[in-house]
Amino acid sequence: MTSIDQDPALPLLRANLTPIPPLTESTTALTTFISRFCTTTSSNDNPEGETPKIILIGDASHGTSEFYAARAELTKHLIQHHNFNIVAVEADWPDAEAVDRYVRHRPGPGARASIGPEGETRKAGREPAFMRFPTWMWRNQEVQRFTEWLRAYNKGREPQAADAVGFYGLDLYSLGASMKAVVGYLEHVDGEMAEVARERYSRMMVWAEDPHEYGLEALASGFSGCEKDVVRVLRDLLGKRLEYAARSADGEEFHSGEQNARLVKDAEQYYKAMYYGRDESWNLRDRHMFDTLVRVLKHRGKNGPAKAVVWAHNSHIGDARATNMGWSREELNIGQLCKETFGKQAVNIGCCGNTGTVAAARRWDGDMQVMQVRPGLQNSYEELMHATGVKSFVLDLREGHCDEELRQALMKKRLERFIGVIYAPHTERQSHYSSAVLPEQLDGLVWFDETRHVGALEVHQPHVALEYDETWPFGL
Repeated sequence: MTSIDQDPALPLLRANLTPIPPLTESTTALTTFISRFCTTTSSNDNPEGETPKIILIGDASHGTSEFYAARAELTKHLIQHHNFNIVAVEADWPDAEAVDRYVRHRPGPGARASIGPEGETRKAGREPAFMRFPTWMWRNQEVQRFTEWLRAYNKGREPQAADAVGFYGLDLYSLGASMKAVVGYLEHVDGEMAEVARERYSRMMVWAEDPHEYGLEALASGFSGCEKDVVRVLRDLLGKRLEYAARSADGEEFHSGEQNARLVKDAEQYYKAMYYGRDESWNLRDRHMFDTLVRVLKHRGKNGPAKAVVWAHNSHIGDARATNMGWSREELNIGQLCKETFGKQAVNIGCCGNTGTVAAARRWDGDMQVMQVRPGLQNSYEELMHATGVKSFVLDLREGHCDEELRQALMKKRLERFIGVIYAPHTERQSHYSSAVLPEQLDGLVWFDETRHVGALEVHQPHVALEYDETWPFGL
């Protein structure tokens, strides 16, 4: 096999990348990079000169400090200089809803929620958010600093104003919490309907602690499942949309109640699909995330232009059509769906790295550990980026913006690493690598050659049921 030093892409990469200093020293080069994606200059691939409506910013692991810090700095710049007003994350809706109340100064039961250290949070009379495994994914110092910045930014702004930045969860793992949230919302607007919803959810609530058992039971003959009941709750809620939404001037509480009811419906389908085929369950999950994003954009668009920054793993935000996900497993993701729906108004940026330390668990439900990340494998994008000798850099991969010779050299199919909440270095090739064509997968790249783990607020993890998709690309 050809040595990496002889790879024709290497000198082209060195000549065209843009080095960036450590983020603790300066973020100017990083923010200048993201601003280039927000210009209105027309080109062959964007003749109307449309500016992005959605910018998806990914990470190659759920436990790397530089990825979170870079994403936060990029997002702050997009908020301050390009009028983005939505931060939508790969997280549960009820927890993100509590944080949204906090950062937008919204009244309500979660208004004093926090992602600060659990002990300090409870002592201050607040409820800790994001307590489901893996807690370090959102309960870390990097996210805490960002949410405090967001709260300060929103101070003095009306929560429903177009320039107030909201924080939203896109995922569907909060089955039990979302059922409780729907009933809780109805108790405030329609006590009779609350009782009806409580009754219809009662059978599904039995499975809330371990919904995978529900999926297994659904395979058994004679078990009809709870689909009709959860759909009825959503249908009845939507049937009273105008009445309920009128109880709140901005419709914010109805929007949250509707989203929780939709989540319950989608989660019921997801856990049944999990045992028919992994690709089907993955696709249901990412379609749910995409549909949730679209609904948030529509809701926020009632008071002015709505523009979203999405935080999720590279396996979700990179276009699945340019990876083994699409080629071999017929899987799609939120990045692909955004590209297909919004075209050039959707931009995806990936954060990647080579070595250092990462916060992860060795098994599902295990305590967080700080682990050493192995260098990128041969014939991987990680190996190529490391060979440049540049510690940190950014790269615009878009056609017409990237040097064409470099772009063609990068079109060679290579391995790419994906570390989720579990890291298994002893089986790294089969557990964490997939093939990809980088310029078709991502519009831009932020590279950190050596990284460190996130500043987790807790190490010991609560016991929760296994969520297979969060271990992607494991074949569990």
